[in-house]
Amino acid sequence: MPNPSGDRLCSDPAVAADCACILGENPLWHAAENCLLWTDIATGRLFRYRLGTGTHEQIYCGRPVGGFTLQRDGSLLLFKDRGTITCWRQGQESTLVRQIEAELKFRFNDVIADPQGRVFCGTVADREPGRLYRLDPDGSLTLLLDGIGCSNGLAFSGDRKSLFFTDSIKHCIYRFDYDESDGSIRNQRIFHQAPASDGMPDGCTLDAEDCLWYAAWGGAALVRLDPNGKPAARVSIPAENVTSLAFGGPDLSDIYVTSGGGHSRSQTTPLNGALFCLRSSIAGRREFHSNIDVSRIS
Repeated sequence: MPNPSGDRLCSDPAVAADCACILGENPLWHAAENCLLWTDIATGRLFRYRLGTGTHEQIYCGRPVGGFTLQRDGSLLLFKDRGTITCWRQGQESTLVRQIEAELKFRFNDVIADPQGRVFCGTVADREPGRLYRLDPDGSLTLLLDGIGCSNGLAFSGDRKSLFFTDSIKHCIYRFDYDESDGSIRNQRIFHQAPASDGMPDGCTLDAEDCLWYAAWGGAALVRLDPNGKPAARVSIPAENVTSLAFGGPDLSDIYVTSGGGHSRSQTTPLNGALFCLRSSIAGRREFHSNIDVSRIS
């Protein structure tokens, strides 16, 4: 596998914000505010890093937020434990879905908005299989998949015809045919089977060349896959449990990387739980905004 540091695919990673997250996740670039948002699932906190000033702050604290989306109106949809979904705007929070009976022992883990404003949202629990749902703009929830080891990273292909979905426990990233008109998925097949020695595939995203990047939990790295699912590059990150990544910055050429383990730092892993930033020679793709009609959800 090529050495990305050698061919300068990316700059060396720098610490953008050291919040010592126990389980940092779901980095999401907010272009309108020139900032990055991310969550520490274990502590129920949301953070904001402002590119212009290089400073960060905590903006929310509550029940665990496994994932969130940016709504088209600027609010956030927070996907929590027990199947709870809320809308948060400037400190004010309203409950959209109080709970999902099948998810009382589970929590949402990774979510993504699609081109039409729907949200694909997965759940996870200790020693029990998780599920993948689709939340439609009218507020209805549809179960898409069950029996998932650990529902994780999601991404849409550049042509909007494929959905990538990660089951971390199975070390597998799947590819589905995706119909933008109705949000349906079908024809599940393996896109990439990660070797156990490389760490578990976690959060993921696509770049402008339709190559999929994923964070390697336990592998201290990002991995870039070519459009056929073959490893093309590996970028080392100075944290053992790398959880997710997002492209950001004015030209979408900054890569922000979240990590976990801030509660178990050691002399060999003093940066576990930090947010890192790398400069990439390849730009990313802008993520979609959710468009859920809050007034119609009970």
